[in-house]
Amino acid sequence: MGKTSLIHALAKNSAAVLKTQAITFSGGAIDTPGEYAQIPRFYSALLVTSLAADVVLLLSDAAKPAFALPPNFAGMFVRPVVGVVTKIDLPGADPAKAESCLRQAGVASSVFPVSVVSGEGIGALYQFLEERRCDL
Repeated sequence: MGKTSLIHALAKNSAAVLKTQAITFSGGAIDTPGEYAQIPRFYSALLVTSLAADVVLLLSDAAKPAFALPPNFAGMFVRPVVGVVTKIDLPGADPAKAESCLRQAGVASSVFPVSVVSGEGIGALYQFLEERRCDL
């Protein structure tokens, strides 16, 4: 449960979540395959797609021991970049480490710890996006 699950939680959509195979537009959200952020040749696709967004959410899985984004990755976007630490409810999750990874990747503004399963933090992130008039 990652990017797509977060989009569904923010949109209050209970539809089944499948792995994202291509860039998809759902309501006001743009969902990209995770591989696009891990393979440099796809960075241009992320950059161009981000121009259609009001804000870029950069996610870090609190339950994973490693973070795949390079230092200052967020600096390539011209839109504001906000961090989201996901899966904070899982055993062994380390939200502080995940936030540190987001900071190293260049997230200078807000970071929201969330759990799609328990709903923790989803309301705060939703309110943040709504205040910025982001279409969900």
